[in-house]
Amino acid sequence: MRAIELMSRNPAICTPETAIERAAQLMDAHDCGCLPVVETGTGRVVGVVTDRDIAVRAVANGRMPQSWVRDVMSSDPSCCSPADDVETVQRIMADRQVRRVPVVDEQGYCIGIIAQADLALHHLPDRELARTVERISRPSITSRREAILGVQPG
Repeated sequence: MRAIELMSRNPAICTPETAIERAAQLMDAHDCGCLPVVETGTGRVVGVVTDRDIAVRAVANGRMPQSWVRDVMSSDPSCCSPADDVETVQRIMADRQVRRVPVVDEQGYCIGIIAQADLALHHLPDRELARTVERISRPSITSRREAILGVQPG
């Protein structure tokens, strides 16, 4: 199975200059937790912003709703092409510990997005899906140390 068969087409997007409040509104309106961030002028994917980015990097740090997406987004996202196979998408998710992968064309324009749920909905073998979800969700070494020792980040 190829990425083009798994992806949700034409996802909602934003730019680095979008206010985080507007990004959250777009997520709400489109019932999604992630927006590809595209460069103003070129339309090429330069990052992603998630609902978690807004909660942890913005709200938890006291940023104003008018702050920019560029201040909280993850830059240089791992993307895939429409022709990539499902194993490539799974590897990207597991290696980068991300739940969503933008699908870009040859010019770097976002034409879709694949979410972890898309893997489940397309009937991947249970064992393979379970391994992928486990690898995506594995806490980082820092997070494990904080959990074991009860240390608060910061």
